[in-house]
Amino acid sequence: MRLKPLIALLVGLSVSSSPYAADLLQVYRDALSNDAAYASARAAWTASREKLPQGRALLLPGVSFGANTTYNDREINFRSGAPSAVGQFNSNGYNVSVTQPLYRKQNFVQYEQAKTQLTQGDVQLQLAQQDLALRVAQAYFDVLLAEDNVSLAGAQKEAISQQLAQAKRNFEVGTATITDTHEAQARHDLITAQQIAARNDLEIKRRALQQIVGKLPDSLAGLKQDYDIRPPEPNDMNFWVDEAQRAHLQVGFQEATLEFAAQEVERNRAGHHPTLDAVASYVESGSGSGLLGGAGTDTTSKAIGLQLSLPLYQGGATESRVREAVANREKALQDLENARRNAALAARQAFLSLTNGVSQVNALQQAVVSSQSSLDSTTLGRDVGVRTSVDVLNAQQQLYSARRDLAQARYNALLNDLRLKAAVGKLAEEDLARVNQGLEASR
Repeated sequence: MRLKPLIALLVGLSVSSSPYAADLLQVYRDALSNDAAYASARAAWTASREKLPQGRALLLPGVSFGANTTYNDREINFRSGAPSAVGQFNSNGYNVSVTQPLYRKQNFVQYEQAKTQLTQGDVQLQLAQQDLALRVAQAYFDVLLAEDNVSLAGAQKEAISQQLAQAKRNFEVGTATITDTHEAQARHDLITAQQIAARNDLEIKRRALQQIVGKLPDSLAGLKQDYDIRPPEPNDMNFWVDEAQRAHLQVGFQEATLEFAAQEVERNRAGHHPTLDAVASYVESGSGSGLLGGAGTDTTSKAIGLQLSLPLYQGGATESRVREAVANREKALQDLENARRNAALAARQAFLSLTNGVSQVNALQQAVVSSQSSLDSTTLGRDVGVRTSVDVLNAQQQLYSARRDLAQARYNALLNDLRLKAAVGKLAEEDLARVNQGLEASR
């Protein structure tokens, strides 16, 4: 019976201290909730949603209410010599006025501009989501690559340590020169320094991931060795370039910006147009007479009508604003062209990097196999006396370099695949989920 509380305590500790392991999809979802840059973009998007009711309000009636009360102390002196008239009285009143715009060209254009701003806000949020996905993937694979470098450095150090120990034994029994020992020692010291640098780089990469996610996973799911990285489909660069020029989110944002600028020209030109409003008012007021024995008055006024206003001359300000808006429209047009060119360049770069990356991965996979065969044959040659320990060290270095290059090429290919999807405005959580299927919990 006494063991039960102890067992419960141990179970609770084991659960509470369990490590936080994550895969790419979980890290991305955590980043959606914790990344400050994306939270800022989401708040900006929420603010942009208010542009539409503000624009609609310009077309709806405006109602105002006013009230007043005044205490009056009045003294009247007559020049004829008659006695002065002194009076204290109160005056008060209230009024309600309604104005309904009937024709205000600027207001109508501003309402259309509000719709355009909604589109801009939506595109900016999508851009922030794609940027977050790419930043998460970059940071995630940076950590995996850094972990691979630490692992490879440790394995290489272990192999060199064995070579160093064997070189020392061979020297002691007289079957090898001191040169082999010095060479192995130099390689051992160098890989020790590289191992320290690799561990430092891993810590930096983990902290970069923590900045995005808000917390630091204890372990990350690694990429499966048999994960098949394929060329883009379709494997046609012109297709992806055309799609990028049409559907890249930055292009969509600049298209909305150009539309807004064109509307701004129209809005400023409307400064020459007349305005017509329907107006109505209701006023009630009351006042004491202020004269001894006099009677106060109560007044009720009702009015309804039309109000026309025609701007004739405003010092040239309207014409100046029109010229400014036309220049801004031209700027927006050039920004759109620049966005299309940048989208095409990004698509070409991502496409070429992905296709070449797939070929590079295949070549490096074969290089790893060849390097392993070279190491095996070199080790055998050393054992039979036709190769030296230095040759074995060089073969080991070549093998670990090939493994490191292969790991980096695989991660780069996956990132370029995601960048290509972003270039055509189609990068979504489903793409991260597809990559996530190629990860395994244990490394």
